[in-house]
Amino acid sequence: MQIPENLVGVDIAAESFTLSVYDTASKKYSPSHFFQSDPEGLEKLQAFLDEQDMTSLNTVFCMEATGVYVEPLAYFLAAKGYRLAIEAPHKAKRAFYPLGGKSDPLDSHQLAEYAFRFFDQLPFWSPSEVIVEQIRVLLTAREQLSRQSTASKNALKAICHKMIRTPPAEDAFTSVIEHLKQQIKQIDQEIKNRTSGHSKFGPTIALIVSIPGVGLLLAANLLTLSDGFTKPLEPRSIASHLGICPLPFQSGTSVKRRSRSRGIGHSILRKLLYLAAMNLRTHHPAFKHYFLRKKDQGKSGALLLNNIENRLLKIICAVIRTRTPYIADYRSVNPMFLKTIA
Repeated sequence: MQIPENLVGVDIAAESFTLSVYDTASKKYSPSHFFQSDPEGLEKLQAFLDEQDMTSLNTVFCMEATGVYVEPLAYFLAAKGYRLAIEAPHKAKRAFYPLGGKSDPLDSHQLAEYAFRFFDQLPFWSPSEVIVEQIRVLLTAREQLSRQSTASKNALKAICHKMIRTPPAEDAFTSVIEHLKQQIKQIDQEIKNRTSGHSKFGPTIALIVSIPGVGLLLAANLLTLSDGFTKPLEPRSIASHLGICPLPFQSGTSVKRRSRSRGIGHSILRKLLYLAAMNLRTHHPAFKHYFLRKKDQGKSGALLLNNIENRLLKIICAVIRTRTPYIADYRSVNPMFLKTIA
């Protein structure tokens, strides 16, 4: 891939951004420029790009992922046809160890240099479909409300155990819990309406929820993780991303520990997979038999649940890939066996 003439590093702040341009031909930086993230500031940015003859063909932007603060500039550049790479902050920082000073111009210089050094590895960004972004926001809001509900229930339980009762405080927490319950129910219904009725994603969601133990929330999270099922869903990659893939920890003869999962990654999806595995362990005959059989052999319960999660993940990815509903009594056949009877 040919490196363009202009590589622009952008350091994002809450209401503004600083950019530096690296000329790949002369290998020189231009002075840093400061712009506001509001519409007026973006118009000034466009005027600057036109003045410098920086078009979508000869210019690539690079910035760090800083949550919602990147969105005004990101959507503006995407609408204008510019290529934009949004990189994980830790990857850009590690390219410049040992760390020195820090300032907005320096950070934008480093991002421009990072884009030049690792141009062939840049993750170019494109806007998600509106429905996918809306589902992502609804899932985030639901998780926040669920955490608030759990905290309120714990607080109510604590004050109810006090010897001296305080009814007004108890009533306040009870009211909050009921309100949060209704809000969560409304969000669940909204997610269901937006996914099941969608012509593009509805059929795939229906296939996923046909799998035992899989509910709408798990399917919706997979929808957002794969950016509307546009990214390939590989079980091993997802398991590693979620932190449910046991990894070895050993070196030489002195360092040797049991393989264990990292426990980091997409926490919401990992929690939903764990709950689905618990459901299968209790109610699904095949998984229940597997769990009890391995438990009798001395295997750890946590290990077995982790295995069920990975097995369920493989089933989900297979259903999505083949676009066929879950078959309860399906048995795979070795392809080499089919060749012998052909």
